[in-house]
Amino acid sequence: MHTDRAGSHDLRHHGDAEVRDDGARLTDLAVNVRADTPPVWLRERIAGSLAGLAAYPDGRAARAAVAARHEVPVERVLLTAGAAEAFVLLARALTVRHAVVVHPQFTEPEAALRDAGHAVDRVLLREEDGFRLDPAAVPEDADLVVVGNPTNPTSVLHPAATIAELARPGRTLVVDEAFLDAVPGEREALAGRTDVPGLVVLRSLTKTWGLAGLRIGYVLAAPETIAELERAQPLWPVSTPALAAAVACMEPRAVAEAAHAAHRVATDRAHLVAGLREFAPDGLRVVEPAEGPFVLVRLPKAAGVRRHLRDLGFAVRRGDTFPGLGEEWLRLAVRDRATVNSFLQALDQAVTLAQH
Repeated sequence: MHTDRAGSHDLRHHGDAEVRDDGARLTDLAVNVRADTPPVWLRERIAGSLAGLAAYPDGRAARAAVAARHEVPVERVLLTAGAAEAFVLLARALTVRHAVVVHPQFTEPEAALRDAGHAVDRVLLREEDGFRLDPAAVPEDADLVVVGNPTNPTSVLHPAATIAELARPGRTLVVDEAFLDAVPGEREALAGRTDVPGLVVLRSLTKTWGLAGLRIGYVLAAPETIAELERAQPLWPVSTPALAAAVACMEPRAVAEAAHAAHRVATDRAHLVAGLREFAPDGLRVVEPAEGPFVLVRLPKAAGVRRHLRDLGFAVRRGDTFPGLGEEWLRLAVRDRATVNSFLQALDQAVTLAQH
């Protein structure tokens, strides 16, 4: 584990690039949005909001719904156009002297910080440590620290207590929990905690509910931090349909459905990981234990395997755009058993083709 300030990775590359243009014909294991979403009941709630589009958006009900879901005051909630907007707000609104991003992880926080003129140090977690977080690796003078949990792309779930060790007076601790509602029981969640100084938790509704095209997420933080971020937002940042979706996704029925989906993802992930282990003789290694709705694998000639998979009808996410990873890494979204079985057959062919 070491600190790095290099800026050579393509921080703006995301999984959707794998399925743009001709990618529509591919079975998508590159994007971490849950398949078969949004569900019909949620589409109907969103559609029902369209009659109100002549009025400016009013976020009060959605903000109250998020606050009730996490049992915090509304002053600790900010609605955003997806979690990605929150990274931009943090980079623009907060006074930062020494920003540190724990990698490998979602690259947008670092990109947003750099775009706002901040120098960014990287703490690179290592494969030999299972990409586990060691709080002692983070420089003591860092006044902004960003970490994902569970981390995209490693699928590592850090203990909440370990992340909380990073808290310091005068430090903003940003925890990206965009995938935590895909973890059964939301184990190790910090959302709703008010006892960790400087804690800022980001949540997304786009992954579990299939709302990437609608853009809806939220921030949970101390009221003064929320107020700073809100001042950096444009007026009416979240659309009326997105607000309707937020209210719907906070309701007990939706929370229960998400919990059920998390258990199904865990079962499907176990099936995927078991299949991937069969490729160990070919040099494939899975980062385990995987706890998110995706897995990270390392294998020889991964770039060639990825190209052959495209020819065979499957899109997967290249790993080399994540700081701390190289060309031999791929991220695979968890899909249903039938899709996984088809993918594993294609992977068998792609690995063989790449070896010749």
